[in-house]
Amino acid sequence: MISLLARIFIKNNKDYSNLKVREQYGVLCGGFGIFLNLLLFALKFIFGTIAASVAMVADAFNNLSDAASSIVQIFGFKLSSKKPDPDHPFGHGRIEYISGVIISFFILYMGIDLIKDSVKALINPDPVKADIFSLIVLVSAVLVKVYMYFYNHSVAKKINSVAMEATAKDSFGDVISTSVVILSVVLSRFVSFPVDGIGGIVVGFFILKTGFEAAKDTVGTLLGTAPSEELVKGIEEELMAHENIIGMHDLVVHDYGPGRLMISLHAEVPGDKNIFEIHDSIDIAEVDIATKFNCHVVIHMDPIDTKNKRLVDLKKLIDKTVKEIDPEFTYHDVRIVPGITHSNLMFDVVKPFSCKIPDSELKLLIHNKIHEAEPDVYCVVTVDQPFVKRT
Repeated sequence: MISLLARIFIKNNKDYSNLKVREQYGVLCGGFGIFLNLLLFALKFIFGTIAASVAMVADAFNNLSDAASSIVQIFGFKLSSKKPDPDHPFGHGRIEYISGVIISFFILYMGIDLIKDSVKALINPDPVKADIFSLIVLVSAVLVKVYMYFYNHSVAKKINSVAMEATAKDSFGDVISTSVVILSVVLSRFVSFPVDGIGGIVVGFFILKTGFEAAKDTVGTLLGTAPSEELVKGIEEELMAHENIIGMHDLVVHDYGPGRLMISLHAEVPGDKNIFEIHDSIDIAEVDIATKFNCHVVIHMDPIDTKNKRLVDLKKLIDKTVKEIDPEFTYHDVRIVPGITHSNLMFDVVKPFSCKIPDSELKLLIHNKIHEAEPDVYCVVTVDQPFVKRT
């Protein structure tokens, strides 16, 4: 159904990276979700009241909260598509992430509320008047939620939306929770203990789990998470395919919302080449990376002395030294300033997060090891965090 509606209402519906198309998908899926959730709410509330099932009525209000989540999703997509302005030069894309956080809070609230009502049902249980019509409604609700999960998950992957993925997780949680309600309604006909209240508690905790997972994904994106290995590898492969570029480090990926990536990196280039020729290679690389990954790119040139034999030998010594400390260590920006009494060897070392050695101790340790092997060399070490960052 969503595919059909997309073909009818969304122009160029296969252009998933287009911000306008993303917005239209968000509004379409959110609007369809509101319709389905309101329908499920009405049916569950009516038959849950008739059956006197607290779990079924609570599940109905869960669908009502899902409708509210879809409204938040629509507003999130609409607001995030606003164009940049003087106060927000990188656009408003992160509003979509904020809408995902709000949806997660809706899920958590409903889980807490359901557990509270279910505990009351355990203390003061009411008989559940289950009938075939109630079961038909609940089974139908499961099928609808399965469909909602698949279309939200599918579209979320296509348009790269954490907010819509949160909605998909909510739908999957509803599949499990409503299934538990069905089990509670059926078992209540054969047992005397308040299985309805127990089922409601189980459903409540599952909803909480779903809410925490959705919140973790959306809050993590807001705080800044590492870019995917696929993206990093793709950027490096594209960069290294260009003439005059021999290395890369200090890659930083700023995520200002889907389709709004800002990338900066250092490209190592031969220090003996014509600067205008190298600059032309850098310009071409920037354009090609920006086009391929739909982002804005800034590349800093780092000239490398490739013909200095002493420097080549010292690089091998640096590599051996830092790898002895931790195999995950890397280094870059190596240069040497020769002097009459000694030479200063300057370089950056990238300390992995797993290394607990304080920076000051690490610098001294590296210096002492290299100075012991090369007495006329003094090290000037800068300690960096892992070069792949996302903010």
